[in-house]
Amino acid sequence: MGKVSYMKLKGSQNLRQRLLLSTLSSTPILIEDIRADATWPGLLSHEVSFLRLLETISDDCHVEINETGTKLKYKPGIVMGGRYLEHDCGLSRSIGYFLEPLILLGLFGKKPLSIKLKGITNDSKDPSVDTFRSTTLPLLKRFGVPSEGLELKIESRGVAPKGGGEVTLSVPIIYNSLKAVTWTDEGMVKRIRGISFSTRVSVQFENTMIHAARGIFNRLLPDVHIFTDHKAGAQAGNSPGYGISLVAETTSECFISVDTTISYPRGNDDMDIDEKKELMPPEEVGEEIASLLLGEIEQGGVIDSTHQGLLFLLCALCPQDVSKVRVGKLVPYGIETLRNIKEFLGVKFVIKPEPATGTVMLKCIGCGLKNLSRKLS
Repeated sequence: MGKVSYMKLKGSQNLRQRLLLSTLSSTPILIEDIRADATWPGLLSHEVSFLRLLETISDDCHVEINETGTKLKYKPGIVMGGRYLEHDCGLSRSIGYFLEPLILLGLFGKKPLSIKLKGITNDSKDPSVDTFRSTTLPLLKRFGVPSEGLELKIESRGVAPKGGGEVTLSVPIIYNSLKAVTWTDEGMVKRIRGISFSTRVSVQFENTMIHAARGIFNRLLPDVHIFTDHKAGAQAGNSPGYGISLVAETTSECFISVDTTISYPRGNDDMDIDEKKELMPPEEVGEEIASLLLGEIEQGGVIDSTHQGLLFLLCALCPQDVSKVRVGKLVPYGIETLRNIKEFLGVKFVIKPEPATGTVMLKCIGCGLKNLSRKLS
């Protein structure tokens, strides 16, 4: 076997992505100084949960964490995929945090993946499960991911602080590699779709949100449909909350999305009901989310800012062919992703700002990752 050589990294930033790239590129990593100076040093519960998830879907992966949780050794195994898997995502981050890396790993697995995830389906920090269905899955299809067997079912919803949601994710495997894209024309917005949801509150909250959002959109384009999804009983999870996810579809088949969720913050169960702070009224939520969507559209680019990291990862994992994409302003997560890609996959992007449109053009030659774990017979 010989000695395993580990790539040494420091700090806790972007741990999820480092673990993802480590697994895809089969590079063992050693991360030190994980929040060494913080009041609560070491790995947080959602990061440990993500490591458990990696152990669930792969074979022969090896994780070592020291006592304080500030040092992590990770030797990736082979992604096996498989059906009827289950994972509890915990309550410190929503399911959206786990979905992005999970989808990419599933594509390069030995068998198609089908996994049930439990936890929080919608919160204001991570992309909601609705955005995943409306925007992330079409983005994957552009890179040649087969649409059969690619789906996300929302069994029940759950918002913070107590969760209770459940989704089932199915990901097909790609038989050889992804396909490179040239994707630079964002087109004009032709329609806006959306879905609002409410759990354990009156259905009127949704109607008010939708009415407020439409009030802004109807001055700009006629084709606006926002559907409601009111859950009751067991499907509503354990906490009250409401939210909305909007997606603008353009003439060149780009999807630009935003979402928000309003629920009580985590960690104040011991407060009296009277002391609970007021939640943002649904009318303001509707207006704010509509303005956010218009802001994303105004920035230009073929995707919204939350999907930049995923887009760059997909481009870098393509065969050794040129991919060319246009995005709006580069967000910190996108920049961090570019750095991680260079470190793990050795792929450099050529970044060219276009002052006339305020957008950024990125080109790269993929690393040519092939799905080697699938059965070759």
